[in-house]
Amino acid sequence: MEEYKENIQDKGDNVKLSSKPEGDDMVRSNIGEPVPQVSSTRGEFSDPVYKEIALANGHINRMNKDELRSKLAECKLDTRGVKDVMKKRLKNYYKKQKLSLMQSVTEGGPTDAYYDFICVVDFEATCEQDNPLDFTHEIIEFPMVLFNTRTLDIEDSFQEYVRPEVNTQLSEFCIKLTGITQKMVDEADTFPNVLKRVVLWLQEKELGTKYKYAILTDGSWDMSKFMNTQCRLSRLRYPQFAKKWINIKKFYGNFYKVPRTQTKLSSMLEKLGLQYEGRPHSGLDDSRNIARIALRMLQDGCQLRINERMHEGQLRTVPSSAPVEGAPPPRTPCSRD
Repeated sequence: MEEYKENIQDKGDNVKLSSKPEGDDMVRSNIGEPVPQVSSTRGEFSDPVYKEIALANGHINRMNKDELRSKLAECKLDTRGVKDVMKKRLKNYYKKQKLSLMQSVTEGGPTDAYYDFICVVDFEATCEQDNPLDFTHEIIEFPMVLFNTRTLDIEDSFQEYVRPEVNTQLSEFCIKLTGITQKMVDEADTFPNVLKRVVLWLQEKELGTKYKYAILTDGSWDMSKFMNTQCRLSRLRYPQFAKKWINIKKFYGNFYKVPRTQTKLSSMLEKLGLQYEGRPHSGLDDSRNIARIALRMLQDGCQLRINERMHEGQLRTVPSSAPVEGAPPPRTPCSRD
């Protein structure tokens, strides 16, 4: 449903994105991380190691695609992807190697991943080909794909269909787009009951208690629009565990330096040299493919962290200067009544 979300996102909704991150006036690097301000005469970036890294980056920038692929193979790195992706992969590998020689990572210090687990969510919702502005999108598939940031393995998944209660009949466009039939949703449970089982599944994984975790989505709409709308329709308070998430589109665009038009799911996969696996617009298959992109980004040196949140019904940016926090232990949302 990702391309469809892109098409309808500009038609207007009741969620606003704050134009300026709160309390964040630091200069940023090309991956969205704060850049320490260093004196022109002294500072850690005057270290010879950083000069070596800068020289290496210049050399990598002059490599052609065959040279990049050869060097990546020599370093036992993935050789797939477009030229810019391969450059980024090689630069991060070289930087990591050089910095590891300069300083050891002590307990509690910086690591390659902020979270033990990341849980990918990509809803499918009721839709029409030409949605009126007041069309109510109801969640009809609730998938989750859990991957381990240390082993870089997809460990488990959850998936259930959901019965809509406002627009109970799926449009032909929706059925064709998602592959979800009327029979599937007619036999499915309602959203509040499905959400209870989602919470139980997350609790069984000891997320938010034993393990630090975060939700990840392909864009802002899954949580800010679909989850927000569905909770209102189901008379539920918005679940705390879903109030902050990683928007992978933003990280992908910043990390690989590509415009927003090249951050559709199919485009991201293609640029990484990956092929879509499964049926497009299946919530579970989309989630698995989004997880594959996230895993590749972690391997390429990107440090994914929560960058969006819901606050008083509005979508806001989480500044990179904010403390890194995981999602809270999942609890079943209370009724609004």
